[in-house]
Amino acid sequence: MSKISLAEAVKLKSVLYKRIHELEEEMDRVAFVTIEKGEKIPVISRSIAIIEQDIEEVRKDFRLLDKLIYQANVEHEIAFHNESVTIVEAIELATQLRAKARKCKEYGMALKEEVNYYGEGVSIVRVATFDPENYRLKGLEAEREANRLSNAINAKNYSIELDFDSEKYF
Repeated sequence: MSKISLAEAVKLKSVLYKRIHELEEEMDRVAFVTIEKGEKIPVISRSIAIIEQDIEEVRKDFRLLDKLIYQANVEHEIAFHNESVTIVEAIELATQLRAKARKCKEYGMALKEEVNYYGEGVSIVRVATFDPENYRLKGLEAEREANRLSNAINAKNYSIELDFDSEKYF
């Protein structure tokens, strides 16, 4: 059986997903025809049964590819901050770091003190209980960490080989 890198497998998975939807749309187009009563049904280039068979074949490949990707993501590890983590953990950590970066940057854009409104001789002030500049810097650092981790995941994905025949799709 031929091999495919984990990185290519991830891309192929989206190709297969798109292919399934295209075949479903084709199935919808040939499932019904509009004709005058008593007329013969026109010849259709591909029958619904053939399209259905194609969908089942692509779905089977999709399931196999999905299984291989999940196995590789659990079995293989990458080094990050002097620690070894599985790819699946690294993917989740990168997602969490991006969420942290987004939130920190949001706080980093806040004003330390902001007058909300004046009313009856009293001014209402919104005061940050944190240093916005520190949060801006924390956001940038979390984003850098997420990028470094994503690069490490990507590099590892190109080094892992999966047993999958991608010839019909690539």
